[in-house]
Amino acid sequence: MKKATCKIFFTAIIALSITSCKDILNLEPAQSLSNESALDNDEGVKQALIGAYDNFSQSSLAGGEMLRNAELLGGDGEILWVGTFTEPREIFNRDILVNNGDVTGLWVDAYECINSANNVINAIDVVLPADQDRVRGEALALRAWCHFELTRMFGKQYDPASSTTDPAVPIILMPTLASGDNVETVRNTVEENYTQIIADLTLAESLLPEKNDEYINKFTAAALLARVYLQMENYAAALDAADRVIASNDYELNTEYAEVFNQDDNTDEDIFVTQISELDGTNVMNTYFSINDFGGRADIEIEPEHLALYDPADLRLGLFYEDGGTTYTGKFNSEFGNLSIIRVAEMYLIRAECNIRLGSAVGASPEDDYNMTHTRAGFAPEGSVTLDDVLLERRLELAFEGFKIHDIKRLHGVVGTMNYDDNKLVYPIPQSEIEINPELVQNPGY
Repeated sequence: MKKATCKIFFTAIIALSITSCKDILNLEPAQSLSNESALDNDEGVKQALIGAYDNFSQSSLAGGEMLRNAELLGGDGEILWVGTFTEPREIFNRDILVNNGDVTGLWVDAYECINSANNVINAIDVVLPADQDRVRGEALALRAWCHFELTRMFGKQYDPASSTTDPAVPIILMPTLASGDNVETVRNTVEENYTQIIADLTLAESLLPEKNDEYINKFTAAALLARVYLQMENYAAALDAADRVIASNDYELNTEYAEVFNQDDNTDEDIFVTQISELDGTNVMNTYFSINDFGGRADIEIEPEHLALYDPADLRLGLFYEDGGTTYTGKFNSEFGNLSIIRVAEMYLIRAECNIRLGSAVGASPEDDYNMTHTRAGFAPEGSVTLDDVLLERRLELAFEGFKIHDIKRLHGVVGTMNYDDNKLVYPIPQSEIEINPELVQNPGY
């Protein structure tokens, strides 16, 4: 994925395909009827798919903000925001205003990506028959991924008792072809969103090839399904999806933990990575977690409470470093290094957790999966492990990679004095969107 060198934000969900930052007022609606020529042939649709990846790689999504803000929102004494930017500070303080730019950016960029994916799906018949399954599968996965990120930030944690009535975000399945399309949409429920996300990813997994260069493949879709089902606390389905990824034998843990991060190329462990180079791409995690020497702003400090979670012999402690008496994580110290979004270590820990919860040993025993990352961290293999052991291992192995608030919610934990289902742990619907679309109802507490 490559990030565009220019970016225009538009309110509402009307996404525009931008090729220049000039003459903004005269731009035509992107993937619109007046732009039919771009989507009436194989090459045009494939370029539109690249555009969807470009949308997804924007800073508010896979460029890093969706990871960073998940850590800030659930920081709870383990990290400290010391930066000057107002938007992340509001998220860290869990006192978010309805005009927060980061929140609005997630909404707008996700729906831009969804619209690009919908255009591809809508025009799939003009793609060469041999490529239709792959192209459609990639677009479905991107659409599902964006709906997933929106649902778990703007909606409450999935709960079978309330998710059929809890509002989440509008589900958009058709492209915006004219300025009035998809404007007065209502918020679908959490249940409806998860149903659509699972449907899209299940179909995508069936359509995609096992190998697909740096783009989404069959096992990326399966890994996403494992995340989705785990967030829903559907442990049997999460177990099966994670097992499919591991059983592919296409991914293996790097020998050293530090080898996972700050790499210019995908590693054996990476299932999906945001591609970044000196010419193209944004690594928000580097910008905020790293210090000036490595191209960052040193805005996020690591607190002693987090470091205390590690055994002193844990080799993962070697990725922390001090600068001026303050501790930082070294996971994001390469300004132009790729940003790992899904890696197979997560799949081992999902399978271990689900097997323990279900009293099963699908694919491997929970101990074997736990020991995959635990022994790499420098420890002898454990003969038996508890659920708490696996959850702590997940917390240490995946620290600062965008899991914190989502794990707190699914595990029914707390953030400071706030319960996992507190209204302030859900983003507000951007005020600019409510002003445009009166059908959107604001979240409680805002």
